[in-house]
Amino acid sequence: MTVSDRHGGDLYAAARELGRSPRHLIDFSASINPLGPSKRAIRAAVKSLPLACHYPDATCHGLATALVSRWKLDPAHFVVGNGSSELIHLLPRALSIRHALILGPTFSEYARALSMQGSRMTYLHATRKDGYQIPLTQACKALCTNRSRFDTLFLCNPNSPTGQVASSQDVLDLVDVAARRKVWVVVDETFVDYCEAHSVLSAVVRSPRLLVLRSFTKFYALPGLRTGYLAGSPEVVARIRRFQPPWSVNALAQTAAQAALKDRRHAQRSLVFMHRERARLVKALRTIPGLHVFPSAANFFLVELPSSMLAAHVTQTLRQQGLLIRDCSAIPGLTDRTIRIAVRTTAENRRLVRALCQLLKACRPIH
Repeated sequence: MTVSDRHGGDLYAAARELGRSPRHLIDFSASINPLGPSKRAIRAAVKSLPLACHYPDATCHGLATALVSRWKLDPAHFVVGNGSSELIHLLPRALSIRHALILGPTFSEYARALSMQGSRMTYLHATRKDGYQIPLTQACKALCTNRSRFDTLFLCNPNSPTGQVASSQDVLDLVDVAARRKVWVVVDETFVDYCEAHSVLSAVVRSPRLLVLRSFTKFYALPGLRTGYLAGSPEVVARIRRFQPPWSVNALAQTAAQAALKDRRHAQRSLVFMHRERARLVKALRTIPGLHVFPSAANFFLVELPSSMLAAHVTQTLRQQGLLIRDCSAIPGLTDRTIRIAVRTTAENRRLVRALCQLLKACRPIH
């Protein structure tokens, strides 16, 4: 199968194409916290600059200690990586994945990692008529029959790009079904900071077949420093570490992530802002005739365009105006009329809504 090379957040390529400074573009394609990183994280990174003349701590001891404090788990349950993407790419080798079931439509990096290792993959897609709700019931049925002999299941919760979220209990029920059939369950919780009650990370203590991915990219707004982590049983974490290159997480990333994790005030401020601005944006988008905006538990919305509009055209037109959105046409399970829009600041969101109004010939006042 063909795996799309495109992701959101390619700000520099867009700037080169348009002949503009990245500072003059507004990136709705990458779902990053619009409040930016914690000031404590920035100060920590700057303070650690003199450490650039030394190798970073290969064990990420300081960050691992912060994770232990945050989750009340033994450090053997954690492995820190160069973003969650590095950890995703380590999994096919570390777990010897032969055939994975991917609950889609979803993040393309799972498929890319599996493809590069030569692993088989099968998609189980959520459907438009069900509002793209994550198909956990169907996944359980697929594992119960398991005629395809799946050994791993990938689930993004909340899911990108659909924004749908499954309850923690439903996910744990799926994990139990998988465990009885010796199937690994990889739960990507990159966006769960916006709905923490849905996290299953603490369950890795009692569920040895469960692996949970987390990132400092989205909620903590540190994509340029590339930091993420995986929680799992000590045995599987040790296996993953054996495949990880040494010093893969730089010193600045380690110290910034550690400080970000400890700054609960910034985290709370980010949650309050996102809940308010997300409601404001979805209300404005739904005033535009022809748009269908799906509910979201994350900091972005999946939007279906009118039948007369293609995502590629809308994306390119807005791009020329310095507004970058995510064209979801190439994502398996979605149509050529689907786009993803991140929630940004109030002023930036208003500018995008106005541009969409003009583009769709449906101008209405925005309050």
